[in-house]
Amino acid sequence: MASPPFRFAGTLLAGASVGNTVAGTRALLCCAEPESHAEATGSRRTRLTELDSNFHCSVIGTCLGTAELRKLVPRFAAVDRIRASDLDLHHEAVQLAFDAGPGAKAIHKALDDRHDASIKRLQRVKNVEGLGVFWAESLKSGDVPGAYWALLTHPQVTTELRKLAFGDVHMLSHLVGASNRADIRRLQLLEQENGALSDKLERQQERLLETTAEREALTLRLSEQAILHSARSPRGNDDRLAETRAQLHQMQAELEAKDQALAHHTHRRDQAEAQMLERQNAAGLLQAQLDKALELVESLQAEVQAVEAELGKRSEPVGEAPLPHAVLARRRIVYVGGRPRSNQTIKAMVEAAGGELWLHDGGIEDRKGLLATALPRADMVVFPVDCIDHDSMSTLKRSCDKHQIPFYPVRSASAASFAALVARLAAPAAAVRAAPVSRFCLKHG
Repeated sequence: MASPPFRFAGTLLAGASVGNTVAGTRALLCCAEPESHAEATGSRRTRLTELDSNFHCSVIGTCLGTAELRKLVPRFAAVDRIRASDLDLHHEAVQLAFDAGPGAKAIHKALDDRHDASIKRLQRVKNVEGLGVFWAESLKSGDVPGAYWALLTHPQVTTELRKLAFGDVHMLSHLVGASNRADIRRLQLLEQENGALSDKLERQQERLLETTAEREALTLRLSEQAILHSARSPRGNDDRLAETRAQLHQMQAELEAKDQALAHHTHRRDQAEAQMLERQNAAGLLQAQLDKALELVESLQAEVQAVEAELGKRSEPVGEAPLPHAVLARRRIVYVGGRPRSNQTIKAMVEAAGGELWLHDGGIEDRKGLLATALPRADMVVFPVDCIDHDSMSTLKRSCDKHQIPFYPVRSASAASFAALVARLAAPAAAVRAAPVSRFCLKHG
């Protein structure tokens, strides 16, 4: 479990012992593409179902928006279009891609339609060096979603280049989390600038109305002068006729000046409206990121309170129960995923409360077949969403539904998240219903 939670599936190399833990004894199955794959596909792009399943999560999370998934996924999976969380929609979309059915074809078509421009631009590249240059330029310009999908499915892409792109996308998710505070400050500045632009736009619209009224009055005067001139006798006073002509020319010049001013202010108004719309869109994006950050802060505060309560109980005099939670006493808990150090801390917490904790790493070193035999005897199942693969998560959900065993996903593999879960389960039912449920996922956002 020293590797990231989303590492590719591995197997032992030839000649390596089962107990050997030296680095380099595992070969990545997903990276060992058969030689016949290139011959089978030829110049054809790779389909979503032909990609290794470990790419499905990053492709769907990066290249498709939540709104698209909310329209697409309920057509092929039993999820509520309105009430389903973003995380549930993402998990169902990854499962559809893994099942390789009609849902996977629909997702593939949605990805092609959305990123058609990037796919056509990359079709002109016919070698691996050009693909690497294209990916580097896309990272630099920020055009990651379309470039990522077009690169992974290109006929000439290599396994190493796919791994490089996968790692770059993973690191971008960390950079987004680190920039939340700067985005909040930027959102405040954008809101102030948006207010100033709105005031400026109102003043320009008022000025345009005044200019239009002046133009209409000038046109009316010009019409009246023309009528008077036509009504006079041709043998009228030549001086008065010359004066009228001079006034007519002056009015025409003033009208042209008003027209130019009107066009100028109209152009400035259009620019101000476009700038205000751009600021509003940026403010909306930053507000969404702020909401996610606040949800994460609430989750972290709950975990900190749970850990502080646990530390306070451990400092009580000897003879008193260190963790008197009825939800753990005399209960068998199955914990799937996580990390070795935090798992040992969680196991000590459960045993101190009089319960029993059975650990499984999700199939990296432990056999996945052990889950099927351990789940029927469990009272509850817990797994961290940031340290478990989608295959193990789907297997757990189906098995728990089959045996009517409650399961609880926690935010992270830390002992603090587990302590926060225990605190929520131990609280009164009313408090549990009133507590806000975080939809934030460290892997998918």
